[in-house]
Amino acid sequence: MRTSVDSRMGRDRGHTIRAGLRPGDLGAVVQLHGATYGRERGWDVTFEAYVAAPLAEFALRADHRERIWIAEREGRVVGCVAVVAVGPRVAQLRWFLVDPASRGAGLGRSLLSESLKFARAVGYSRIVLWTERSLGAAARLYQEAGFRLLEEKPGRHWGADVVEQLYELDLSGSAEVSGPPRP
Repeated sequence: MRTSVDSRMGRDRGHTIRAGLRPGDLGAVVQLHGATYGRERGWDVTFEAYVAAPLAEFALRADHRERIWIAEREGRVVGCVAVVAVGPRVAQLRWFLVDPASRGAGLGRSLLSESLKFARAVGYSRIVLWTERSLGAAARLYQEAGFRLLEEKPGRHWGADVVEQLYELDLSGSAEVSGPPRP
């Protein structure tokens, strides 16, 4: 079972970022995703299930090459991000979200930075992520960090028409990234 590393990563304008999970965090992360994207994008409860199932599996694993960061403000979860193994040298960035009331203070950038430092430190050569095209602010952060858009897949998920996007970042220090060229 995964427990909190409880190392305080730092403060960001009144926000505290910590690595690891504590009791209540799983529900708070699922609730943050469901409420935020329900309100902002009109996504239905199936999106919460999409977040909850793999998050629960993550919490039950004890893999030192995986980690979640929780951002808090006044004891409330206001952001999160995780690095999850998808292969021996490939990780996936998951559950990256900042509460709307906490956006604009650099918290997303801090969470992304912590996760990428960790991925490099534990030896991943690549990190991928899936997002949705309407999440433009997040896409800008990914691109600023060096991620490349590899694929777009239109479809109907979570009660809405969406365009899923696959991004990838080469962590090996090489400029060459596998996959098709950026459109």
